[in-house]
Amino acid sequence: MLSTEQVRRYRSDGIVFPITAMTEAEAAGYRARLEAFEAELGPRARQILRQKSHLALTWVDELIRLPAVLDAVEALIGPDIFCWSSSFFIKDPRDGKFVSWHQDAQYWGLEADDIVSAWIALTPSRRENGCLRVVPGTHLTNLEHVDRPQADNLLSRGQEIAVTVHEGQALDVVLAPGQFSLHHERIVHGSEANSSAGRRIGLAVRYTRPSARQVVEDSDSAMLVRGQDGAGNFIHEPRPAADMAPEAVAYLDALLSRRNAGIFRKPRPQS
Repeated sequence: MLSTEQVRRYRSDGIVFPITAMTEAEAAGYRARLEAFEAELGPRARQILRQKSHLALTWVDELIRLPAVLDAVEALIGPDIFCWSSSFFIKDPRDGKFVSWHQDAQYWGLEADDIVSAWIALTPSRRENGCLRVVPGTHLTNLEHVDRPQADNLLSRGQEIAVTVHEGQALDVVLAPGQFSLHHERIVHGSEANSSAGRRIGLAVRYTRPSARQVVEDSDSAMLVRGQDGAGNFIHEPRPAADMAPEAVAYLDALLSRRNAGIFRKPRPQS
């Protein structure tokens, strides 16, 4: 689990890193599976990998359950843990893709006292290839947001905070393959384009307590990955029996059709 100092840093800064999830060789193995999946399915692969691919791919189901990651998350939110979502963030060499400065909590529709995102690196993640960047301490305030859609923005609507970010306050979250960071749902974060000759691949996994509840939609679903559900606020999602099993793919497609119809709505008011 995390040390006392790491927990203190997370509480004060909204971020802690680097933490080791697996060896570099293991990370390379997961990258190879991802790239084989991309080669097999082409454009359809990106659709699957973008949201909740752990519902359709057994190896992503393994990634969201890595013991070192769950141990660290447990140190922050306790022993009962739901995986609410997972998203691969992939930047190909010089593809221009970026993520605007934003706070996740403004768009998820979840009422929760703490949602922790684990960003798991399958390749090196550095400034030159567009690593995650955060502004420490900003998790203590909800900020006003606007939508500024841009073709190269990896966010669906171009969500962006409506205040200026001073670049000198931003922190580069540099990770080696197999390492991960943990950040708070409200920390201001984003990333620049990949200007390097190599790919940047990371998996962001969103973990929460059973006490969290959806307040924008009528219901919500998540996968219990550790402990017990004592609240009953989420529909329990099934684990995939095999990669791209027809029933798993159908479940994922139906879920995302419902979610994308309304889950990312107007941001919460500033406080």
